[in-house]
Amino acid sequence: MNGRLWVNRNFRLLFSSAMATNLGDGLIAVAVPWLATMLTGDPLLIGLVAAARHLPWALFALPAGVLTDRHDHRRLILAADAARLVLSVALCGLALTAPPGTGPVLALAALAFLLGSAEVLRDNTAQTFLPDVVDKPQLERANGALWATERLAGQLAGPPLAGFLIGLTVALPFGVQSLLLLLALALIGAMRLPPPVHPGHHQPALAAIREGLAWLWANPRLRRLALVSGAFNFVGYGFFAVFVLYAQEVLGLDVVGYGAFLTLVACGGLAGSILGPIVAVRIGPTASLLLGIAVFSASSASLALQSPIWVVAAFMVADGFTGMLWDITVVSYRQRHIPPPLLGRVNSAYRFIGTGPAALGAFAFGALVALAETPDDRIPALLLPYAVASGVTALLAVYAAFRLRLA
Repeated sequence: MNGRLWVNRNFRLLFSSAMATNLGDGLIAVAVPWLATMLTGDPLLIGLVAAARHLPWALFALPAGVLTDRHDHRRLILAADAARLVLSVALCGLALTAPPGTGPVLALAALAFLLGSAEVLRDNTAQTFLPDVVDKPQLERANGALWATERLAGQLAGPPLAGFLIGLTVALPFGVQSLLLLLALALIGAMRLPPPVHPGHHQPALAAIREGLAWLWANPRLRRLALVSGAFNFVGYGFFAVFVLYAQEVLGLDVVGYGAFLTLVACGGLAGSILGPIVAVRIGPTASLLLGIAVFSASSASLALQSPIWVVAAFMVADGFTGMLWDITVVSYRQRHIPPPLLGRVNSAYRFIGTGPAALGAFAFGALVALAETPDDRIPALLLPYAVASGVTALLAVYAAFRLRLA
C-alpha cells in the first residue's frame, strides 16, 4: 500500500510542494516573532502580532469552506500560494526598512493577518484536496507523510536555518520563503487531475455555511472534538505566542539557540509522523487525543516551574510526538467520516471552532504577561502563562476522558 502511494505522481508533486512551503513556514515561524521583538519589547504588541496571524481562522474559516466546496481545489491552492508570495515580499521589505516603534509593529501585525488569511484558504483546501489525490485506505499514510514533511522541513530544518539567516540579516528568511513559494507554485501547477465535479446549482453562501455548521453540530463526536480542539488551541497558541520572550529572558537563548530549541519539538513530531499511524491504530483515537493533552499539560508545568533546560527539552520532544499523534488522528477521522460533498464546509466549520480561538489565546497570553510584569522583574510574569496553560489543559483532559469517545 505504501508503494502504491509513492507511485502516485500527483501525490509526489503535492508532497514536494508541501516540503517547499513547510520549509518557508518554518522560516517565518521564527522570523516574524523575532522581528517583532526587534521592533518592540512590549509583550502586548508581540502577542498582537501572534494573534493577527491566527485571527483569520475565526473570521474566514466558514467562507473558505464554501469556496473549497465550489471551486477547483488545485486552483484555490495556487491562488492562496500566489497571495502568500506577494505578502512574503512585503514582509521582506518591512524587515529591511522598518525602524523600532509601534507603527512598524502594527504594520507587521497587518501583514501577518493577511498572510494568515491566505493560509486559511490554503490549509482548508489542502486538507479537502488530499482525498482527491489518494484513495481512502491511504489517508493515514498520506497524512503521515505530509505531517512528516511539515515537521522535517517546517520545524526541524526551518527554525535553525532561520536563526542562521537572521544572523546575517532579519530580512533574509522572508526572501528565501518567497523563492520556496515560487517552487511550490510550479509543483502544484504540474499536477494533472480529472476535472472536479461540482453541482451546477449552488446554495446561497449563508445557507451553505449553515449546512456545514448544522452537520457538524448534529454529529456529537465531531462537535465535542471541535470544542476540545478549540479550548486546546486557545491555550496552545498562547503558549507559543510568548515563548519567544520566555526563551530570551528565562532560558537565555539567542536567535540561533531559539531556533535550535524549536527543532526539539520537530524531532518529536518527526518521530510521531513515522510512528503515529501505528500508535494511533494500536491504542485507538481516543487514547491518542488524551495522551496529547496530558503531555502538553506536563510540558507547560515544566516551564511554569522553571525546570532545568534539559527537562524542558525532554518535555518539548514528547509534546512534539503526541502533538503529531493528535494531528494524524483528528485529520484522518474528519476526512473519513465527513461526506465528500460537505467536506470543505464541515472541515471549515470544524476549524472555525477548533482553530478560531487560537488568536484570542495568543493575545490573551501576551496581555497576561503585560498585566503581571513589574518594572523590576518580568520573570514571574513570563512563568504565569505556563501555569495557567498546565491547569487548563489538565481540566480539559478530565473532560475529554469522560465526554470524548471516537470510534
